[in-house]
Amino acid sequence: MTDHSNHSSSFKDPSGHVFVDNGVVKRTINPIYFKQYHALKSSGFFQKLFDNQLLIPHKEVFSSEEKIIIQPEQIPFITYPYEWSFNQYKEAALLTLKLQKFALEHGFSLKDASAFNVTFYNGKAVFIDTLSFDFYKENTPWRAYKQFVTHFFGPLVLAHFNGSEMLKLTSTFLDGIPVKTIASLLPYKTKFSPTLYSNIHLLAKFEDKHNEEDNKGKATIALSKTKQLNIIKSLYNYIRSLELKESSEWEDYYNKINYSNDAFQEKSNVINQWILALKANTVIDVGGNDGTFVRKITSKLSHALVCDIDNNAIDINYKKTKLNNETFITPFVLDVLNPSASVGFNSEERFSFLKRIKDFAPDVTLALAVIHHMSLSGNITFNMSAQFFASFSKQLIIEFPKRKDSWVQRLLNSKADFKDYFDFYNQENFEKEYLKYFDITEKYDIKDTQRVLYLLEAK
Repeated sequence: MTDHSNHSSSFKDPSGHVFVDNGVVKRTINPIYFKQYHALKSSGFFQKLFDNQLLIPHKEVFSSEEKIIIQPEQIPFITYPYEWSFNQYKEAALLTLKLQKFALEHGFSLKDASAFNVTFYNGKAVFIDTLSFDFYKENTPWRAYKQFVTHFFGPLVLAHFNGSEMLKLTSTFLDGIPVKTIASLLPYKTKFSPTLYSNIHLLAKFEDKHNEEDNKGKATIALSKTKQLNIIKSLYNYIRSLELKESSEWEDYYNKINYSNDAFQEKSNVINQWILALKANTVIDVGGNDGTFVRKITSKLSHALVCDIDNNAIDINYKKTKLNNETFITPFVLDVLNPSASVGFNSEERFSFLKRIKDFAPDVTLALAVIHHMSLSGNITFNMSAQFFASFSKQLIIEFPKRKDSWVQRLLNSKADFKDYFDFYNQENFEKEYLKYFDITEKYDIKDTQRVLYLLEAK
C-alpha cells in the first residue's frame, strides 16, 4: 500500500501521522505505538469509546511490521476551538476529562489534551486523535494536565469572567494560552477560589519554562491514581457550573426584526421551495443566527452548517440541536468580515474557513439578512462579497434589503457625515456586480417588506 505525505497538521506525534488518500483521511501508526494500539484494541477500550460516541470510530485497513493504517469515520467539516461557542467549548472540555477518567480506570492515560483533538460531529463533541492514549504508570501525575489548563480550563475561565471573545485567543496560542497570561487576565478575587488558585495561580507562580520537563508540564512529584481522579472530578464539576455573563444584540434577533409573521413565513416558504427544487443535500447558512431557517427546510439534509458572529446565537442554536437531536446541524462562530485564517507552522497547520468550506462544497449557500451588514458595517463592496460567495457556492440564496429598509436606514444613519459615500448601496448596483459571478435563477419580492430574495447560480 502506497503511503502519502503527512497531513499539514499532523507532524508533532512520533506515534503516527494523518494523511489523505484520494480524498479519504487515514492515519498511519508507527511501530513505536504498536504496543499501546494493540492493548487498546484487544482490551475493548476503543470499542467502548466508539459505542459511547466519545472517540471517532475507525477500521484497520492495512497492517505490517512497519506500519498499521486505520481509516476513521470521515467528518465532512472540521471546526476549530476558536470557532466554538462557550457551551460547545465546555462540552469539549468535559469530554476530555471524561476520557481521562475512563482511561485511568482502565490502565491508560491521555498523553496530550489539546483542544484540537476534539471537533463537533453528529451534533456533539467527539475526540479525533486516536493515538493520544498511553499506558498509565502508577503514582505518576497526568502528563497532559498543564496542557488541559492552557487549552481548556484557562480559556473557559477567561470567557466566564471577561466574555466569549477570550476564546478567540486560542487562534493565536495554538499550543495553549500560557498559564501566566491566563492568571494575569483574571480578576484578583479569583485567587480566593481554591480551584482557580490551585489550577491556575499556583501553577503560574511555580512555572519556570527553563526547568520544565516538557512542554505539557510533566511533573516529577508522585501522585496516586485516587488523587488524580479527585483533581479530574474537581475540574469537571467547576467547568460544568461555568456560565457566560453576557448578552448580545443578536441572541433574540427574530423577535426584533421588521418582518410581520406573514412575511416571515412567506420568506421561509420561498426558501424551502427553492431548496426542494434544487434537491440539496448539504447547505451552509452564513449569518444564520440560531438556525431558524435551516430548521424550516422540509427536505432531508445530510449536513447543515450554521455560522454566525454572535456567540449567544450559536449557543442557542447548539442547545436546540441537543434538545431536538438534530445531528445534521453543526453550529459554529464565524465573523464573515474576518473568517478564520490559515494559521500555525507554514500557515498550514490549521486550515482557513475558505479552504474547509470549499472542500465541503455545499449544494446551497444561504445568506439571509447579511449583505447590508457586510456592505454598510464592513465597507465590503458588492463585487467583493460576490467574489467571496462565488468562491464556494454552487447555488446562492441571498436576501437583499433595499435602501428604504429600516435596518439599512439605521446602518446608514450611523455613518453620519460619510453617509453619502454609501450611495452605491442599491438594488441596481447589487444585481450588476453579482451578475459578474452568478446568473439569476429566481427573484422574489417579499410582500410588505423592503426585501428581495434571489436564487443565484454560480457561473
